[in-house]
Amino acid sequence: MQQKKVSVLWLLVLLFGACSQDNDTTVPRNLQEYVDVNATLSSAEVIACAASDKTLTSTSLIFYYPIDGASDIRYYETDSVQQDETNLSLYKRKMLPKQSVFGGHLEKFIRTGNKETWCLVTYKTLGKLHKSNPIRLKNFTKPTEWKDTVRVSYPQTLQPKFSWDDGSIAENDIYFQAITDADDNFLSGTYTTDKWFQFYHLDNVILNITTATPPSLILDNEYNFTVMGVSTDHWVNLVLEKTFIAE
Repeated sequence: MQQKKVSVLWLLVLLFGACSQDNDTTVPRNLQEYVDVNATLSSAEVIACAASDKTLTSTSLIFYYPIDGASDIRYYETDSVQQDETNLSLYKRKMLPKQSVFGGHLEKFIRTGNKETWCLVTYKTLGKLHKSNPIRLKNFTKPTEWKDTVRVSYPQTLQPKFSWDDGSIAENDIYFQAITDADDNFLSGTYTTDKWFQFYHLDNVILNITTATPPSLILDNEYNFTVMGVSTDHWVNLVLEKTFIAE
């Protein structure tokens, strides 16, 4: 009888170990293995970038845009920036807390740590596996500047024009602009290569993540404008935040 109990115990241990190995929330797997497992899905992109926190340089914020239907959202990173960022087998999954941004239209992973690495974000939609470009974390070598130096003018009533300058790190390749109301409800999200944007003119917009035509601004209401200056390696060098009153 004692021998049978010991045999059953060992069987349970082996089964538990097998289940643990199959659960990559417990035992991290590399990204290439995850891509191989999902080889039947077509490839698609994730819009993502990263910035250092406003007050804590050791904290990195990895922003991404989860399109409708996004599920199984994951964060991966390499062990160091010296590794080949194109080699997916070098990326290991990390479990990080995340928060909504701009009323939930965007989201962000919150990463704490001194080491700079390459990272990226993945998620699934129906029939597709989405993967971002590699993001170079630079929270110590080039911490993000957070300012409010945005100029607001009104060439047309209730259609403000925003303009800005680069910060001390002039390596920005593209600029993301977001407008929210006083309750943080998302109104519009656009990308330009110019250092200006007018609401809601799309002449110089090269990418638009606004899901529908935004409502007109309301006279004397308060709104928030945010712009991110992003480098070619998807690091945010500059974040500008400005509250304005519609005129």
